[in-house]
Amino acid sequence: MFVPSKVQRGILPRLLEEILSTRIMVKQAMKKLSPSEQVLQRIFNARQLALKLISNVTYGYTAAGFSGRMPCAELADSIVQCGRCTLEKAISFVNLHEKWNAKVIYGDTDSMFVLLKGRTVKESFQIGSEIASAITAMNPSPVTLKMEKVYHPCFLITKKRYVGYSYESPNQIEPVFDAKGIETVRRDTCEAVAKTMERSLRLFFEHQSVLEVKTYLQRQWKRILSGRVSLKDFIFAKEVRLGTYSARISSLPPAAIVATKAMRVDRRAEPRYAERIPYVVIHGEPGARLVDMVVDPLE
Repeated sequence: MFVPSKVQRGILPRLLEEILSTRIMVKQAMKKLSPSEQVLQRIFNARQLALKLISNVTYGYTAAGFSGRMPCAELADSIVQCGRCTLEKAISFVNLHEKWNAKVIYGDTDSMFVLLKGRTVKESFQIGSEIASAITAMNPSPVTLKMEKVYHPCFLITKKRYVGYSYESPNQIEPVFDAKGIETVRRDTCEAVAKTMERSLRLFFEHQSVLEVKTYLQRQWKRILSGRVSLKDFIFAKEVRLGTYSARISSLPPAAIVATKAMRVDRRAEPRYAERIPYVVIHGEPGARLVDMVVDPLE
């Protein structure tokens, strides 16, 4: 089943190599865009994400034993094992290298976060480029480690959840607020949480002062308690998948409760599968159930 590329190149390697090289080309084009070209920025970003998803689902396609058309468990297992071995070898190499004095604090699938204590942004880019070149030289083609960006400062919260000020080149002056997986970018939280959290993080990154963050939060909470914040900032919108929940209404998620109430009034209000339904949570008496405090924003 497995033969070296010099004997015969497989269909999947050729397919993925072309997709990934196209994605790299699109991302390089994105970096050359000026800040005023926001429309092109969004178009290119959507294209590179689409190419990334196509690459990712190729693994799932080979591992789908029940619903897949051409499953191959051996190939799927080899992909996982090769990825794990490559990552573990790279982490060990970086941690043991005396010149860099670096420590890998997070590694996941195809990426590493490397901690460089006391270094400037320019020094971090230089060391990062050296690490990328060394790791690439250790692995067979087309495995390549790229130096993506430097975060300074940064909060690494949990797996796939982090936020920081990012620099994509050593000559970049103004950093970009870059968040992944937290409430500032998640679509299932309300605007009040997203806005307050982003502002708090920006204040801490820029001033390194917990007192400033505390003062800002106290001011925001006073505005909320005095009713000087728009109702739309408290609206949640979560996906509803009717037919997949328990029959008891008390066990339904809030968005499904709102959808069910609307359907009792008008059957035509039934939401599409995975449609996002807006709702707000009102104040209730002590001990009140969530099912009794969830309402449609228009009520």
